[in-house]
Amino acid sequence: MGFFDSDVVQEEAKKLFEDYQSLIQLGGDYGKFDREGKKMFIDQMEALMERYKIFMKRFELSEDFMAQMTVQQLKTQLGQFGMTPQQMFDQMNMTLERMKSEIES
Repeated sequence: MGFFDSDVVQEEAKKLFEDYQSLIQLGGDYGKFDREGKKMFIDQMEALMERYKIFMKRFELSEDFMAQMTVQQLKTQLGQFGMTPQQMFDQMNMTLERMKSEIES
């Protein structure tokens, strides 16, 4: 069975995408949130990023050809912006840390 044939992989990918879309949509009103709302949003974004890291690690560790192609495509796409996957995660974490520091001021 291929990596993408797994029901677990398909369900997690679907859930990650849906959760990401919901958070991005919700984030449009971030400036209107009170302090606690901002903290909750940041916590949810951090949890989503952690889930995404784990999901991507599964791709990297898989010997499935399509999983490896997906990893290479991501690296190629990020490379066009002069970035690696780790740099992408680091940048996201820095952004979330900056958001935290702004609400604690």
